[in-house]
Amino acid sequence: MAIAVLGGGCFWCIEGVLNSLKGVNSVLPAYAGGESKDPDYNSVCSGNTGHAEVVVIEYDAEKISFETLLEVFFTIHDPTQLNRQGNDIGSQYRSCIMPMESGQAETAEKVVEEMSPHFDSPIVTTIEKAINLTIAEEYHHDYYAKNPDNRYCQVMINPKLVKVRARFSHLL
Repeated sequence: MAIAVLGGGCFWCIEGVLNSLKGVNSVLPAYAGGESKDPDYNSVCSGNTGHAEVVVIEYDAEKISFETLLEVFFTIHDPTQLNRQGNDIGSQYRSCIMPMESGQAETAEKVVEEMSPHFDSPIVTTIEKAINLTIAEEYHHDYYAKNPDNRYCQVMINPKLVKVRARFSHLL
């Protein structure tokens, strides 16, 4: 199994979509990229830790490539928004790729370059180290699956799922 770490706003949104892909074994919400060695939801949400809300994806690279994961990732969030996704504002919601395995940084750079013409503004997604990577509290795990009727899930996650179903149905 391969590991990828991605941040694109609220981790519930990214987790809820990526969990539906063939070849993805698990998606766990986490915090990474900040100085604190013991971050938690409240401290990360304050915007003072330097951490981003991210997901740790365990996937079978023979069934889905890192490049394909990134293509889906760039479909489900706006990589041109600096330190925000919609109403979620702050560096904790930054768009980021945190390479965990050999070749991921180079693949990330290539995909960013290939995706750039598809956006009206420059991509601001960072490629950074997953320092102080910490799995989020249990109540965040599988949030969408456990709370599909939640208003936030309906307004924020469902439209992302519709996009993925339309563009990547072969991956579901």
